[in-house]
Amino acid sequence: MNRVLAHTGAKYPIVQAPMGWIARYPLASAVSRAGGLGIIETSSGETENCKAEIRKMAETGLPFGVNLPILFLRDDSMLKFVCESGVKFVTTSAGSPAKFIGPLKDAGIVVYHAVPTVDAAVKCAEAGIDGLVVEGAEGGGFKNPEEVSTLVLLQAIRARVDVPLIAAGGICDGRGMAAAFALGAEAIQMGTRFVSSAESPVHDNYKAAITGGKETGTWILNKKSSPCIRALKSERTKAIYDEGLMPPDALKGILGVYFGGDMEAAPALAGQTVGLIDEVKTAQQIIDETVAQFHDITGRLGALAAARGF
Repeated sequence: MNRVLAHTGAKYPIVQAPMGWIARYPLASAVSRAGGLGIIETSSGETENCKAEIRKMAETGLPFGVNLPILFLRDDSMLKFVCESGVKFVTTSAGSPAKFIGPLKDAGIVVYHAVPTVDAAVKCAEAGIDGLVVEGAEGGGFKNPEEVSTLVLLQAIRARVDVPLIAAGGICDGRGMAAAFALGAEAIQMGTRFVSSAESPVHDNYKAAITGGKETGTWILNKKSSPCIRALKSERTKAIYDEGLMPPDALKGILGVYFGGDMEAAPALAGQTVGLIDEVKTAQQIIDETVAQFHDITGRLGALAAARGF
């Protein structure tokens, strides 16, 4: 049996990424209703709002998860709330999960940690993590400055650990899902694809920038400092790219991008899949089409294997 499905209770092994301010009830519930796994973010730092979103998701009875970005949590109030709220699945990120694994697992919660390297994956597996989100450099948002593609990272991590892997970065459809499974993943996580979905709360300008983007339409920024991010190309991000460093307050206007539609207010986080996404679709359409395409591709590959052909 697929271990990610066993851990999450979702119908399909398709996870929605935990984008700050975006990954809340409207989007997460749409993904979960469509058979995937909606995730509620806490990286925005809006602790009480995020708690309210978690309560709303819990009331639906749908499977869902919560992301805890370790370095962005101001105190342990969110950790305590999650442990006491009946949440069954948590992803951790942005830091070492060592101190979080014990309390979460004691509360009966399945814990996956997001990793960008083999070393981090091995340490997490040794620490008792239940699974890993393998984040390749193609994805949007916060990134490891030492870029390793999902194609390479999945293979390298699968060769070293046996825990279930969720592939993230560069995946937006059934083709990417089939490739990820061939490399050892048991699920995929999509961010940019769901940011541009009909249920996503972001401004239409942001969705249009994604659906109109090219495969070369993003930059990795701030590689010599922190945070390193992947964002859409714009006049603002060109200046940062040319400078090599990002001003400390560069992301201060991110809500103006997300909800005001001002694409120059801050770097607009997005992955390289902007070159593969050309239409706003509902979460149901995205998931149904991804699953159908995955089964079509793996069916053809299975027939080739049975015939020992190519």
